[in-house]
Amino acid sequence: MTNTHETTPVIPLPETGARLATTVGAIATLASTFLAWTWTDEFPGDLTVTGYPGGLQVITLVGAALTLLFALAGHGVRGLGWLNPAGSNNALLLIALGTFGTTWYTVIAIAQELGGIANLEPGGFVAAAASLITLLAALGLPLHRDTDPASSGLKKALAAVFGIGGTKLARPKALPSWAQILVIAAAFAIGLFVASYGLQAESEQFVGFLILAAFGVATLSRSGLSARLKALTTQHRKVTVIAAFAAAAAFPFTQNTDEFTLLAVSILIFATVALGLNVVVGLAGLLDLGYVAFLGVGAYTAALVSGSTASTFGVHFPFWAAALTGAAASLIFGVLIGAPTLRLRGDYLAIVTLGFGEIFRITMGNLDGTSGPSVTNGPNGVPNIPDLKFFGYDFGAEHTIGGFTLGSYANYFWLMLLCTALVVTIFARAGKSRIGRAWVAIREDETAATAMGINGFRVKLIAFALGATLAGLAGTVQAHVQHTVVPEMYVFAGPVPPSSAFLLAAVILGGMGTITGPLLGATLLYVIPTKLQFLNDYQLLFFGLALILLMRFRPEGVVADKRQQLEYHENDPIDVPEPRQSEETGAGIAKAGA
Repeated sequence: MTNTHETTPVIPLPETGARLATTVGAIATLASTFLAWTWTDEFPGDLTVTGYPGGLQVITLVGAALTLLFALAGHGVRGLGWLNPAGSNNALLLIALGTFGTTWYTVIAIAQELGGIANLEPGGFVAAAASLITLLAALGLPLHRDTDPASSGLKKALAAVFGIGGTKLARPKALPSWAQILVIAAAFAIGLFVASYGLQAESEQFVGFLILAAFGVATLSRSGLSARLKALTTQHRKVTVIAAFAAAAAFPFTQNTDEFTLLAVSILIFATVALGLNVVVGLAGLLDLGYVAFLGVGAYTAALVSGSTASTFGVHFPFWAAALTGAAASLIFGVLIGAPTLRLRGDYLAIVTLGFGEIFRITMGNLDGTSGPSVTNGPNGVPNIPDLKFFGYDFGAEHTIGGFTLGSYANYFWLMLLCTALVVTIFARAGKSRIGRAWVAIREDETAATAMGINGFRVKLIAFALGATLAGLAGTVQAHVQHTVVPEMYVFAGPVPPSSAFLLAAVILGGMGTITGPLLGATLLYVIPTKLQFLNDYQLLFFGLALILLMRFRPEGVVADKRQQLEYHENDPIDVPEPRQSEETGAGIAKAGA
């Protein structure tokens, strides 16, 4: 008889030391946020208080706390295993890198803005050293690496850290339905808090927030938490939709002023128009460079029929009628422009649509009664657009709900949120319909689709018309939010979005053919330039570098369509799970062999 002894896995000593150093470094980084980092309150956030973190110290505190939790999970502390279902050290390295980036950005900004490192207090030096030690210790841990021998060294490094290759997740412990619903609700509540904090952050503080948020998202993906949450939201779709809408609707209650609520309204307008463009570009594959003109058609139409004192029509439609009129006008323009031009393909179609966008802007500037008929008041636009009144509800007045006094932009935020929900529903239904599958076929290979019996011109014209209608609907709300409409708002490329170039970049950045992709891309492209105005001329430089890196390492976008992700990464290795067999099956095979 042979005695078998169960042995516990032995962790190599270097790995144990690296993990211990990571834990100690995270604790030291966390403790440093309770010390003064500078002696003067001239730096934004007042980092002079000992015992109370402020400004960028709060972001470092959050990063250090998350690093500590992931480090403790790696030590096998009970109750923290859910943080890292993938069982990989890459998540720990990513969050340590984000904390290091935020901390060192703060230290360098203090030295640069205040005139040297002499303006740093001991707490700043402690934070910089502790975050560096944490990062170096995390680099000493074994990582999940890309095993493809054909991959370059840079690609292997990116695959090791950011998880370009596959990740095997441990089988999760089943949660009761009520617990799964609570997890979904908690996830959206945290998302609402993070979004509110980021929008209210000052310029320097926003940069630190952006650094930690970017690495935090990568950490969630690499740890497997994103995959777990996606599985829960897929299983409870209705609960997910309700939770997402409720979290978005609660945003005005988190604000003290209308400043950031107006920013949120602008983001929703930009995101809705980008989603409409996604019908044309993402689903049908038509490169439209003048799409912002359809937004202008809807805005001008609503401005002229909504009772503006500068309107030459002298009519005052209710909002629902003005919205339908603006959407119908954009639909007509979409058909009129698309009918003679959609027989073109590729670059030729792009040039024609670019010309339409410029013609629209110039025409609106010339309808001033001198260069042309008196319709749009020329370069001065249509000002004094009145606030909406819907069933006696004045959108321009403050309202008190549950003890919260909400300004006028909260009303427009909720209105635009309903419009966004409507556009998302239309996009989702259209994408899964027969015509949506025809759009995808045209996008992939128009010649092959035509040979299979699809009327390419008719299908493309429907996509063009639907995209124009959705943009016109968003334009009607934009006209009332901004109370004025001028031609300079609708250019191909300008410093203030939405412009055709920024809309197209939002679709590509977020992920063509998806719903959440353009919404996320539009949000990033609108918020980041607004918050980083202190960079002045360097904004376009960093924006261009970000696009180059994205196109190089994730060409399918941040939120990837599955089909396009397979096309872009068809040569990447895929982790195939090993076949499993139950204990009974294994015992049966062993018995049969005996």
